[in-house]
Amino acid sequence: MTTPLQTGGCQCGAVRFSVEGTLGDASVCHCRMCQKAFGNFYAPLVSVRDAKLVWTRGAPKYFQSSNFVKRGFCGDCGTPLCYEAPDGIGLAIAVFDDPESIVPTIQWGVEAKLSYVDQIPDLPGEDTMADQDAASFLAHLVSYQHPDHDTEIWPLERRT
Repeated sequence: MTTPLQTGGCQCGAVRFSVEGTLGDASVCHCRMCQKAFGNFYAPLVSVRDAKLVWTRGAPKYFQSSNFVKRGFCGDCGTPLCYEAPDGIGLAIAVFDDPESIVPTIQWGVEAKLSYVDQIPDLPGEDTMADQDAASFLAHLVSYQHPDHDTEIWPLERRT
C-alpha cells in the first residue's frame, strides 16, 4: 500500500510543498477573518492532520491574524497558503496541484456568509475567451504563473 503524496505551491513558484499521508477534513470558512485573509468570499482549507507537511522550496511568510492563529502566504506573490492554529495546520485547497481531488465536506463561520454566495451557481457562465471585449488581450496573454507540478523545464530564474 502506498502513502498518498500531494504537492502544491504558490502562484509564482517561490514556495512549494509536499504532503505525505492522508489529509484531514476539507472545509470552507466564511468568517470575516478568512474572507479578508483570502481576499475572497470564503477560505477553502484542508487539514494536514497526521500527514507530513514539508516545505520543499522556500517557506511561507506569516501574518499573526489573532492571538491564536497565524496565516502563511508567499512573500513574493502574496498567494495565501496556510492557516496555523493550536489545533493544527490547514492548507489552502486551491494551491494544491490537484485541487479537484480535495472536496470540502462542511462550511464554518456561516454567520458571516455573504448573502449572495449561494446564488453564484445560478449566474450565467461563459468560457474565458467568450468575453469579446477582452479576447484580443487574452489571445496574447503570456502567463508567468508556476505550472501545477514541478518540472525540470521551469526555470527558477523566471521568478526574479
